[in-house]
Amino acid sequence: MIHSLNIVHFKCFQEASFEMRPLTVLTGVNGGGKSTVLQALLMARLAATSPGSAVRLNGPFGLALGEARDVLHWAAPEPKISVRLGGPAGEEWEYRFGLPKEEHALHLDVSYAPPAPGPGVGNSQAGFTYLCAERLGPRDTLSISAQEPDEIGVGVQGEFTAQVLALRETRAVSTRRVVREALRHPEAGSPQPRFQAQAWASDIIRPLRITAQMAVGIMASTIRFEEAAFDGEQVRPANTGFGVSYSLPIIVAGLLTEPGDLLLVENPEAHLHPAGQSKLGRFLALVAGSGVHVVVETHSDHVLNGARLAVAQDRSLPAAEMIVHYFGQDETLPIQVNDKGELDRWPTGFFDQIESDLGRLARARRAR
Repeated sequence: MIHSLNIVHFKCFQEASFEMRPLTVLTGVNGGGKSTVLQALLMARLAATSPGSAVRLNGPFGLALGEARDVLHWAAPEPKISVRLGGPAGEEWEYRFGLPKEEHALHLDVSYAPPAPGPGVGNSQAGFTYLCAERLGPRDTLSISAQEPDEIGVGVQGEFTAQVLALRETRAVSTRRVVREALRHPEAGSPQPRFQAQAWASDIIRPLRITAQMAVGIMASTIRFEEAAFDGEQVRPANTGFGVSYSLPIIVAGLLTEPGDLLLVENPEAHLHPAGQSKLGRFLALVAGSGVHVVVETHSDHVLNGARLAVAQDRSLPAAEMIVHYFGQDETLPIQVNDKGELDRWPTGFFDQIESDLGRLARARRAR
């Protein structure tokens, strides 16, 4: 797994280093650099897997970074960017990028890439998943991928989630056909991904049943739900709310991971009730504890607390395998977790808004 990440002259970072653990949580102020950390990993992924000597800044993984000069730190003494990954035994994998000579270039030149890719970033397409914050909402039909079935993941926006489930229903894949024992829900009754996803979604979101199919002849896939409130009738995604559509791709992606995979998730809490956010945090911690490197960018204290419960109560993730990076206005601070789920520091601005608001409400009540 990646044990450290060093970023030089990329976007808001003149130079920054981050300790990485199996579960790495990025949180903090808007514009502090959380998404830039994920984008640095995506740049390493593109350099490790893209043919040729350039990486596009717009298009792959839904990136829309603009021109090459837009991603170069304003104080960089020369037009060079680097992303360096560190391994458990001190190994290093550095990816170096240069700005093209064209004034408005939309790509970066890859000036150096290591012969062997860094951990996770060189995995097969099924072993590297990035789910962006702008996932797809409810859709009657979803996209399908023309890739080899074994290489199809849920997609950057979750657009292939129905196809991924349907392919395993028809046994059209030779790998990742069942959910690993470490990730199986105790009430699912079957290791088949659809039943596992159904059980986890029922636990995290609300009770439901899932049907996923390939729509023959129209190059699309469909997903439908059954809920007790509708007497077992199939319900279109638009009538189940955004929480299901936003969360299900995360659940499916996590369930189909294997040890050594890299899973990047932005804002897993979107459109979820606080209880569901906490349960999703516990689920992601379980995935990390099973040998997967999970990097989560979140603004939710419920997601964080769910992960802390996974450490302290579920024991599904050792405390030493979790780290939180808080991106403040002026600095980024690492926060450690102990086996009781306690954090070793609580900087100003770190999920303290509820205490601030309750204090103001108390003062306002006394003033009346």
